[in-house]
Parts: sequence; C-alpha cells; structure tokens
Amino acid sequence: MTIAFTGGGTGGHFYPIIAIAEAINDLSRERHLLAPRLYYLAPTAFDANALFENGIGYISIPAGKLRRYASFLNISDAFVTFTGIFVAFFKLLRLYPDVVVSKGGYGSVPTVIAARLLRIPIVIHESDAKPGRANLFAAKFATKIAISFESAAPFFPKQVQSKIARTGIPIRKALTRLEAAGAVQYLHLDPTMPTVLILGGSQGAQRINEMILSGLIELVNLGNIIHQTGRTHFKNVESVARVILEKSPQAHRYHPVDYLSEISLQRAAGVARVVVSRAGANSIAEIGIWKRPAIIIPIPESISHDQRSNAYAYAQTGAASVLEEANLTPHVLVSEIQRILSNPALQHQMAEAAAGFTNLDAARTLANEVLAIALAHEL
Repeated sequence: MTIAFTGGGTGGHFYPIIAIAEAINDLSRERHLLAPRLYYLAPTAFDANALFENGIGYISIPAGKLRRYASFLNISDAFVTFTGIFVAFFKLLRLYPDVVVSKGGYGSVPTVIAARLLRIPIVIHESDAKPGRANLFAAKFATKIAISFESAAPFFPKQVQSKIARTGIPIRKALTRLEAAGAVQYLHLDPTMPTVLILGGSQGAQRINEMILSGLIELVNLGNIIHQTGRTHFKNVESVARVILEKSPQAHRYHPVDYLSEISLQRAAGVARVVVSRAGANSIAEIGIWKRPAIIIPIPESISHDQRSNAYAYAQTGAASVLEEANLTPHVLVSEIQRILSNPALQHQMAEAAAGFTNLDAARTLANEVLAIALAHEL
C-alpha cells in the first residue's frame, strides 16, 4: 500500500499531514497491516526531521504561486506549475499510490492535477473557515472532502456536498499533551511571574515582532515573554531587544526563539497563562487543545483570505479576543495581555470556552478513511 501526501509551503499545511501520517502508522500496526509506503510531494521538504521520524519519503515537485495582486511573477510561476504537473505525473506514475491526500495550498496543485490524470483517488482536507483556491479546484474530482469548520461547506460546489465531512484539524500527538513539569527550568523562566507565549506562525510574523519590540519594556514588567520570532527574523529581533532591554532589571524575562520544537512548545504552552498568535487554523486548533486564553491577530484579508474568518469563528466560542492588525499598536496589545492576566476569572472562563473546539480524533478519523480508500484501490 502506497500513500502520497501533498500540500503548500507553510506549517499549517505541513503539520496536519504529519498528524495524519502518525495516525496511519498507528492504525496499520493496530490492524497488523503491512507498513504503508508514505511519500510527501511538494516544492520543499519543510521539516525533514518530521518526515524522517514518520517514515515519509520526500519528492520535490516544482510549484508556482498565484498571487492575489498583479505581478509578473504570476506569469513566470504559471510555467513553474506546468513544469510541476509533468514532474508529478511521472513521479506518481512510477509510485502509483493508492490514494493522494492533499492539504491544499499552491504546492499541492501539480500533484493533484497529475493524480487526476492518472485516476488516483484524492482526499482533500481544508483547515480554514473559508476554503483556499487549491482545495476548491481539487474538490471537483476529490473522492472525499474533509473540513474543519462547518462554515467552509457552503463554499464548495453543490455537486460535491455529499462528499463533505467535518473532521476537525489533525494535530500531532505530541502537541495534545502539555509538559508543564520542568518547563520553568527548561525555558529559564522567572517562577514568580506569569508567562505569555507569542507565536507568529511557522515562519514568524514581522508585524507582531515589531509590536512586541515596541512594547517590550511594558511586557517584561507583566511577566515572562516567550517569543517565537521565526527563523528569518530571529537575529534582528534578538539584537534590537538586547538594546531595548540593556538597562532593564527585567531583561531576563524575555526569551526570543527562532522556532519552538515539539518539546519546547509542549512546555511553553504548559506554563503559559495567555497565548498571542496568528490565526492559522492549525495554530488555533492547538491553542484550543491546550485550553489557554488567546489573543488572535489575523493576517490582513488583503494578504490572506482565511485568517480573519478563522479568528472570528474561534472568538465566537469566547476562548479568544481578536485584534485586527490595522488597529494594532503596542499599547493596545500590552493592554489586552494585561487585561487577561489580571483577571483569573476571565482566564478560567476563556479556558473553559476553548474545551471541545478541537476534535482530538481528527487525525485518526482521516487516517481511517484514507486507509479504507487505499485498501479498496489495492484490490
């Protein structure tokens, strides 16, 4: 049995694939099936260690982006995508997987088209409250369509509605467990102060980084600040923060990191009183599992169509407040963090509201369906 995965170039596309692969491997062992051959077809490996740890082979497939604004790069990237379709066609012809699982995003388009040409069953998963263009395109010839928000269903064509099921967002097993014990020592935190965890998404968020740096003196007075900057931005953020906090007696409370590994994220979330995050569906699902009060800052709609919808869909539960980037200032952000930290009753209320938002069985539900389709295709 061979299963191929494909998706765009962000953690929101990549890590749910890892969660599904974990569940497929678990179910295969439980049912005494031969271990399936797993492959990931995309422009980049994104996290080679995660692929290796889950026995997933990587195959490079070129793919071009389609930007939402006028750009000559849209023309050149169209040729990249056409090249990717040919590459994916011959790679899939050689592998001939029993099913292709797509998470959407520009990186999935060549592989999905090639799978359609080869009549290979396709399962798509949409994480966002408003589906992306790649998944809306793939829906017309998908065997099954999994969604995370009920609000996503009406965006798909009427003729595919019978194929849609709400599964939730697959989350890696490690991130369903918090590791608060030892976190203070591991992360070098001040044990007398509350902790705020700031996540800018898998690639970091320059606008959030700027707000944190501008309000840094006030923030370290509130407590420990664990700040995931993104690998691209880390050196600049660290050097600027060092200058800002040079004379601050609370400088030791600021902890910038380029990227949080699974164990670091487990521990940081385990001790966090408040999480500040972008509105990627995967990030929101993880915060929901952790049951932590959240401040969500969506990417502007002119850049990303999905994050604003995700943010308000989650905020409706009462588990989070939303700060629009257009209105964001250091004072507004610091004040909102302080408002939550200073109100234990509100923290409890928001934590309870988060319970049940994320389906812990999402990965196994999807893995079950993928295995069923793959086994049927094998016969």
